[in-house]
Amino acid sequence: MTKARITVTLKQGVLDPQGKAIEGGLASLGFTGVDSVRQGKVFDVELQTTDPNQAKAELNDMCAKLLANTVIEDYSVEII
Repeated sequence: MTKARITVTLKQGVLDPQGKAIEGGLASLGFTGVDSVRQGKVFDVELQTTDPNQAKAELNDMCAKLLANTVIEDYSVEII
């Protein structure tokens, strides 16, 4: 079995209203010095394959087809 973590974030330059809301919430709670917050998604995936190259290829395919909107989001795949 192969375990992986996929992190999806908005591309630089794409407006992040949820990140701005979190930033404002942190400020209202008294956290100072926060310059910027960008939010994202994390997926922990377990695959039956033990071949890391096959796993990475399948995970990238999953991201391209479903997990990430590659027009506005970047993603990274980490085998853990």
